[in-house]
Amino acid sequence: MASRRPTRTPRTTRGPLSYRPEPGSIPTDPGVYRFRDPRGRVIYVGKAKNLRARLSSYFQDIGNLHQRTAAMVTTAASVEWTVVKTEVEALQLEYSWIKEFDPRFNVKYRDDKSYPWLAVTVGEEYPRVMVGRGAKRKGTRYFGPYSHAWAIRETVDILLRVFPMRSCSNGVFKRSSQIGRPCLLGYIGKCVAPCVGEVTAEEHRAIVDDFCDFMAGHTRPFIRRIEKEMYAASDALDFEKAARLRDDLGAMQRALEKQAVVLGDGADVDVIALAEDPLEVAVQIFYVRGGRIRGQRGWVADRVTDGDTAELVEDFLLQLYGGPDPDTIADSMPREILVPELPPDATTFETLFSDLKGSKVQIRVPQRGDKKALQETVATNAKQSLALHKTKRASDLTTRNRALEEIREALDLDEAPLRIECYDVSNLQGTEVVASMVVFEDGLARKSEYRRFVIKSVDGQNDVASMHEVITRRFRRLLDEQADSETRVTESGPMLVDPETGRPRKFAYAPGLVVVDGGPPQVAAAKQALDQLGIDDIPVVGLAKRLEEVWLPDEEDPVILARSSEGLYLLQRVRDEAHRFAITHHRGRRSKTMVESMLDDVPGLGEVRRKTLLKHFGSLKKLREADVADIAQVPGIGPRTAEAIKDAVEQAAATSKTVSVNTATGEITE
Repeated sequence: MASRRPTRTPRTTRGPLSYRPEPGSIPTDPGVYRFRDPRGRVIYVGKAKNLRARLSSYFQDIGNLHQRTAAMVTTAASVEWTVVKTEVEALQLEYSWIKEFDPRFNVKYRDDKSYPWLAVTVGEEYPRVMVGRGAKRKGTRYFGPYSHAWAIRETVDILLRVFPMRSCSNGVFKRSSQIGRPCLLGYIGKCVAPCVGEVTAEEHRAIVDDFCDFMAGHTRPFIRRIEKEMYAASDALDFEKAARLRDDLGAMQRALEKQAVVLGDGADVDVIALAEDPLEVAVQIFYVRGGRIRGQRGWVADRVTDGDTAELVEDFLLQLYGGPDPDTIADSMPREILVPELPPDATTFETLFSDLKGSKVQIRVPQRGDKKALQETVATNAKQSLALHKTKRASDLTTRNRALEEIREALDLDEAPLRIECYDVSNLQGTEVVASMVVFEDGLARKSEYRRFVIKSVDGQNDVASMHEVITRRFRRLLDEQADSETRVTESGPMLVDPETGRPRKFAYAPGLVVVDGGPPQVAAAKQALDQLGIDDIPVVGLAKRLEEVWLPDEEDPVILARSSEGLYLLQRVRDEAHRFAITHHRGRRSKTMVESMLDDVPGLGEVRRKTLLKHFGSLKKLREADVADIAQVPGIGPRTAEAIKDAVEQAAATSKTVSVNTATGEITE
């Protein structure tokens, strides 16, 4: 390293400009920097290829910084840095300091669960196989981690009949040695009883080595050896031994069945996938050794920055592999790490990991074949994990009540908004403009009360005018139903019903809060629509996607909820559900419009038959997949018309443009 003497600026509490380093005093070399609070505690650690350029980015207008970054620089009272020679050294030092100081503003994507390992204490005279958790220890070889301890114990129980090594605790081993009698496992053939001298330490270690080789993926030699011994015993008419070997072979096959073969080349790979939203990130890791899945981990962590997927991958790699015990790194580090996106410093990470392992380690994004398919499987698991996490979180009554109360306090409402309605607008370059309305009551979705709107009075891509129209239409309906309803007392309390049918009027109830997807322009449009209808007792807010800011009408500054706030989580979930519902409606209308347009020139196909065709197949995709015979089965369409329809669909597919949906912004583009 070029320099290990830290450079520090004076301590003060008057804001970031008061401790900003003098111009030109920061070197342009690679290095690691630390921000400290007034008490001297390290609150943030970062690394940079160019210290001057990186640190200068913190000392700018606070309004241009991310919310969490702005909070960090205003909390800090000093900054110091250490210059190093290479980016690899910077990465190593950054990890060391994060581990040492545990800074509050650093991203902590760490698993909050302790995953079990299959451990073999190879450093002992008589090694023991056991299930372990927590940090790794020297002199122990590890396999996994696994999702459940019972799965490991089940596998070990099967394999002990083939590899009868020691699995008892030190206390049991010592007691058996003293009394000269093995434990139960020794009597049933699942241990060779080294405690009473049935085998020597060298013979027992040979069994342990075979067990470790089998768990490491070298399974074929053992299977071939047992098969050979079984057939030899059968030829020698030693059927008892042949039967025992047959059972051993079956035990090995059952153990292998629990570890699916996913890569035919016998590769050692860790496969990482992420599923993310603005507030949380779900991580899934599959550990593949010898081409088989040996273990799996997964967790959901809070997301505290707006970094893209590549930056998230960088954080995960540093925390997962950055500082293992050097004695166990060769066992735990694979030759290849598959990620959804390469980190910004992929080469630096490869160099660091290769040095730790002692052999080359690659980090790459799979493009095709089995590894690509496996990456997609892991990604699916991550998405399901995030969805399950959200479902559990949303179903908790205490959490929902806290979320509603946080919203009430943040927005200064008279009471918690038990009914929340959210609106979103979707369009394709100003055409096929649609809007959605979703309803959450007591923090849970009421899908039976969702509504879709087709915007007809707005020309072009004008989300503000579209929002004004949808709010006007919905709340004019509210006023009409309230005026045309009567109140009846039921077992659940007073209810507004239709006086003619007696059925409840679902839309005669005013929401406690209206949320629109957007910023100040959309909020102003919604508020104006309510004012024009004479409604002044329904609060309106907007939730902007970029920084998750909550905007109020006629307010210059947004309301900022904590990133970990249950209230923000609920608002985000309501907004995302409205966005999903709008996009689904838009795709359906777009598909229907495309079908109608491509069938306009088919001779003999009028409006009635066209609608019948659409009703029969339901979507453009199903119509494209249908053959002529399927189309001809539609009432009123003969074989000749079916052939013309098939030709029109194929011609349209050959000339159509690719349409994509940006899942981050919801924008639909060609």
